[in-house]
Amino acid sequence: MAQEYKRWYDYDPLLLKVINMLKDYQDELKEQAGEFLESIEKKVSKEAIEKFYQLVKPINGGSRWYDKDPVISRTVELLRVVPPDVQKKAAQMFIETLQKNGIRVEE
Repeated sequence: MAQEYKRWYDYDPLLLKVINMLKDYQDELKEQAGEFLESIEKKVSKEAIEKFYQLVKPINGGSRWYDKDPVISRTVELLRVVPPDVQKKAAQMFIETLQKNGIRVEE
């Protein structure tokens, strides 16, 4: 019996929800993703986020669904590489950002 492949975000239901929302509503959530990145930048620094992104961004633009937009790409890559406990906090923070902006998030 073959093992089912799991993506890095399949292990946490909250993280999976955020990634699926970003995937399904990229245009609608771009502004909120930008606000989320700004809130992270306040805690870390914009320069640190940019240096990190330069290290992890794909060569030749990438072919993943989130590589097409720099804001969405930075958001997903940031979530991808931080430790699991930080992923969970960041995913919750993103949901809270959406709710503050009047976007209803299904439970």
